[in-house]
Amino acid sequence: MNVSYGPLHENDAARCAELENQLFDGDDPWPDFAFIRELAAPHNRYVAARVEDKLVGYAGISRLGRAAPFEYEIHTVGVDPAYQGHGIGRRMMTELLGAVGPDSTVYLEVRTDNEAAIGLYTSLGFARVGVRKRYYRVSGADAYTMRRDPAHV
Repeated sequence: MNVSYGPLHENDAARCAELENQLFDGDDPWPDFAFIRELAAPHNRYVAARVEDKLVGYAGISRLGRAAPFEYEIHTVGVDPAYQGHGIGRRMMTELLGAVGPDSTVYLEVRTDNEAAIGLYTSLGFARVGVRKRYYRVSGADAYTMRRDPAHV
């Protein structure tokens, strides 16, 4: 499978929303306008994975704060279920983490029952630092807060 990686574009928003509905049904999936808003923010960076011209994955990170040293937060990661298990999520995460540099602390939230994502994040140097009860409003599911410290890079 030939996967190409590059920036996510505003015209990808509808496909992102479609994937969100598949991946996060019952957990308040993002609509297309949420992606458009995210892409317009200068402190955010999004990467896309494509097979031929089809968007099969997306991931985004946001810079927190106004002055260095900055912290970052992974906002979303999604891979089309038909393309999961091929390293696409790992590669997108690697792209995002590489863009912020090794001296940055990065946070994310993940459902406590999403073992595949937790395994990926742990392998990338993230550690659980807390639990956010009922973080996912619609389903009421809990989330782990995970952090990757510069020392773990």
